[in-house]
Amino acid sequence: MQAAVVNGFGGPEQVEIVQVAVPQPAAGQVRIRVAAAGVNPVDGAVRVGVFGGAGQRLGLGWDVAGEIDAVGAEVTGWSAGQRVVGLQYGPVKPLGTHAEYVVLDASAVAAAPASVDAVAAAALPLSGLTAARAVGLLGLALGSSVLVTGAAGVVGGLAVQLAVRAGLVVTALAGESDEELVRSLGATAFVPRGSAPAEPVDGVLDAAVMGGAALGFIRDGGVYVGLRPHDEPTAERGIRVVVQEVAADGAHLAELVGLVDEGALTLRVSETIPLADAGKAHTRLAEAGTRGRLVLTTS
Repeated sequence: MQAAVVNGFGGPEQVEIVQVAVPQPAAGQVRIRVAAAGVNPVDGAVRVGVFGGAGQRLGLGWDVAGEIDAVGAEVTGWSAGQRVVGLQYGPVKPLGTHAEYVVLDASAVAAAPASVDAVAAAALPLSGLTAARAVGLLGLALGSSVLVTGAAGVVGGLAVQLAVRAGLVVTALAGESDEELVRSLGATAFVPRGSAPAEPVDGVLDAAVMGGAALGFIRDGGVYVGLRPHDEPTAERGIRVVVQEVAADGAHLAELVGLVDEGALTLRVSETIPLADAGKAHTRLAEAGTRGRLVLTTS
């Protein structure tokens, strides 16, 4: 089968398409014939060596949407032919979801949304689980105010929708041209990038990774939730500082799938690119202004 990997660190030119053996599911695992797979910023970070792994072949891709074509021993509830989505956690791995087949733990998959196609579904697992985890960590009471930075991005946009659903009053921080978009996602107020909210907020969900600069937007004793593990700002003024770390969680993913099918969660795709042109996706990843997930397709 074909798979996208890197054998050395650097720019998009480091992405290679290689021929490898089709993986076999072990006990407790399922094999998925990949239809579509999201391309996330973490894939670019793997490519440039942020997570290490020098001298190894590193597989790319965390998100997957496709169809189960084989199940391992001790798997119950899943069978060949079922449409699923899943998350393959881990930056340092020999093969990722940017391939024609991928093997995942059965606990990492959920039935695919019925209301969208595989391309749109591939935009859900990593971004959705990240946003949901971050909103949960805010720990704010109903009616509390939260500022979502990077609100027009994929994770930020999902976080806006999930925070509104959780009963929070959301202010979106994004580029001036994105005001209509973020308001359509449920934001009550808008702050242009480079500005500050008129009043301190109870919490910040920092999808733009502003770090310490975002603490100035928060009232004393509020909360800051970051998205990059081990890259949080230093707490001040009694502000609680926490950072989410995503996990492969099929049960939680199934809840998000339900929200998609209810029409309560909008998935956005900016462009589809064939797996054979995965390097092109990494070039696009580095370009500013992408409003939606880049998705690789296998056919």
